[in-house]
Amino acid sequence: MPGPVFLAGERVALRTVEAEDEPFLHEHRNRASYRDPLGEFEPLTAEDVAEYREEVVRGDEGVTLLICVDGDPVGLCFLFREDARRGVAEVGYWLVPDAEGNGYATEAAGLLCDYAFDERGLHRLTARVYEGNDASSAVLGRLGFVEEGRLREDAVRDGDRRDTLRYGLLARERDGDGEGG
Repeated sequence: MPGPVFLAGERVALRTVEAEDEPFLHEHRNRASYRDPLGEFEPLTAEDVAEYREEVVRGDEGVTLLICVDGDPVGLCFLFREDARRGVAEVGYWLVPDAEGNGYATEAAGLLCDYAFDERGLHRLTARVYEGNDASSAVLGRLGFVEEGRLREDAVRDGDRRDTLRYGLLARERDGDGEGG
């Protein structure tokens, strides 16, 4: 059973990541469809996942939450690379294949954006998407993020060089209900 609810929407709940969630993370973070966008190319062992949960999820470098639907984990969302002095952080998310296409990523990322702006007092959020990941670009567009730039041939995905698209959202640009501008 995932940890306690930290943020709740109409259809998703964002919960803390607990030790018993490590098998879920281990299974899905080893899928090629997640490894490539996350920039992870080596297989992750159960010990690697436990270390990730201890150092990253429980660390002081941001916020990582399990995306749950009806109490079951379907993905992960995270706020990282936070710079409190500048008031900026980066947003990321992923879903299991069966959960894609239902609006869960948009709702989860929207909750996280609201939290970043309203509770953490951030001024700006950024996100990165590899070229060709149209679903993720659409999520960001629905939330009001604007494409701000392109890092040419910055990444390798499926053996091909890809551009990385950079998106940004300012606190004043969102409409306050997590659905973007």
